[in-house]
Amino acid sequence: MPNITKKDLVEKIAEKTGLTQVDTKIVVESFLESVSKFLQDGKNIEIRGFGRFKIKEKKSRTARNPRTNQQIQVAAGYKPIFEASRELKKHINDIYWQNNPPAAA
Repeated sequence: MPNITKKDLVEKIAEKTGLTQVDTKIVVESFLESVSKFLQDGKNIEIRGFGRFKIKEKKSRTARNPRTNQQIQVAAGYKPIFEASRELKKHINDIYWQNNPPAAA
């Protein structure tokens, strides 16, 4: 399954809304910048019916390099995560899997 790029997204939204691709690109980039800025400020973003963007704290830990078997220390930090809403999960299961059933094992 191919990935959708920001360009593909802009084209699809412009087609659906009747906005120019230039205007649509400004809106999409503004949205993404806003999400990034809110997360940097430690705020969660909830879009009802779609999902939630939030920051998760990661503790420092010891990991192993699988090639060399060498133990390395991974620093503590934060990572952005996305949690899909129940509605999005249901929509994906109802529509996507109907059209693309999993291969039989």
